[in-house]
Amino acid sequence: MDGAADADSSPMHVVIFPWLAFGHLLPGLELARRLASRGHRVSFVSTPRNLARLPPLPPALAPRVDLVQLPLPRVDGLPDGAESTNDVPYDAFGLHRKAFDGLAAPFASFLDAACVPGGNRPDWIVVDNFHHWAAAAAVDRKVPCALLLHCPASIFAAIAGQPRPEHDDTGGEPQPPAAEPAFESEQRRTMFVNEDASGISIAQRLFSTLQSSSLVAMRTCVELEPDALARLPTLFGKPVVPFGLLPRSPDDSAAVNKDENDAVIMSWLDAQPAGSVVYVALGSEVPLPVEQVHELAHGLDLAGTRFLWALRKPNGVLDDDTDVLPPGFEQRTRGRGLVATGWVPQVRILAHAAVGAFLTHCGWNSTIEGILSGHALIMLPIYGDQGANARMMEARQVGVQVQRDEKDWSFGRHGVVRAVRAVMVEEESRRVFKMNAKKLQESVADKECHERCIDEFVQCLRSHSR
Repeated sequence: MDGAADADSSPMHVVIFPWLAFGHLLPGLELARRLASRGHRVSFVSTPRNLARLPPLPPALAPRVDLVQLPLPRVDGLPDGAESTNDVPYDAFGLHRKAFDGLAAPFASFLDAACVPGGNRPDWIVVDNFHHWAAAAAVDRKVPCALLLHCPASIFAAIAGQPRPEHDDTGGEPQPPAAEPAFESEQRRTMFVNEDASGISIAQRLFSTLQSSSLVAMRTCVELEPDALARLPTLFGKPVVPFGLLPRSPDDSAAVNKDENDAVIMSWLDAQPAGSVVYVALGSEVPLPVEQVHELAHGLDLAGTRFLWALRKPNGVLDDDTDVLPPGFEQRTRGRGLVATGWVPQVRILAHAAVGAFLTHCGWNSTIEGILSGHALIMLPIYGDQGANARMMEARQVGVQVQRDEKDWSFGRHGVVRAVRAVMVEEESRRVFKMNAKKLQESVADKECHERCIDEFVQCLRSHSR
């Protein structure tokens, strides 16, 4: 058992239906594992290929977690077998959401079968913010629904307009985050407010799901965001419940999409001095355009530090044989740099002693993994909530953002050099970032903290279902 036994004698049945992205699927599975470790029954819903790519559950817990397959409908314009966002080009995300909406009827049928007299009626449905029709189906069947948000509370505290206290005695951010750049504001408006090929905007999905939910569950904890959570007891009238950071083990990281290159990567890291490598990974959903890949490459070259780069195919590159790196880059950096394509075991890499900093897009999943590894951050947000996440980490002085152009948010090689050297080379700033990163790690990496969060989350589910 991972957690203490629940005080209530009756186990619950919780349906968890994550968004079709591994940054949501993996934390959702971890939540399922922790509920199962407390004796609860979980139905974990996704598509067949996504379920097949998840790490196996521990044998002792597997009997309590049912993997429910809902085949994804075929939509013209999507690649064959494209079930997760990792399989879909960024410009086809709207089509992916359209295909996802085709799961509404099969999910309703699954709930109907579970809710028949004598069936395994769910006590709760837990869904992501894309699942407005799943939340509505739960309401129709009088099953309470929880909206699960994979983003920090500070973002919604700002959106909800909660006033910031003049004095904060809870150990919150040492300084307020910087203001949102104009380009990022426009990008966010376009991304969240405009309708896409699915016929509905992300903002509409979120607020419709919220309206049908009884509470909001956030992947955060008081230790990480004391100020924001104190200012956000409710989100638009719904109670806010943190359920912890759900740290994954390095073994789980290795089990997902394991590649034959993993051994090469770990062997290369084993040969590097302690704390000398910058791990570079900008997520799998929105790759950079080729021009920006080249600027990042030149920056890593000029910075002169060791690096391990998990490189995704840039936007606009369709041919797998196309060389997306600048001419001569790999020759110039041979011996101190390694470029890996495809899936990499990120948690294992971050846990390796050779890694000294993390150059990240600041997706919430990667930000959490960086925090839990205790590494200083070099931040290069690309879209969505990543800019806000980066500003929150910069305010805590655990790293620095790469300087961007205010008009189009592009960056240049010299901005990369300055950021990398500030975190890895320049003694004074390196010491400050490293010290603050370790302090933040100490406050959130305690296993008891996250077990307590899950226990409190379970008790909240119980009290609200009553």
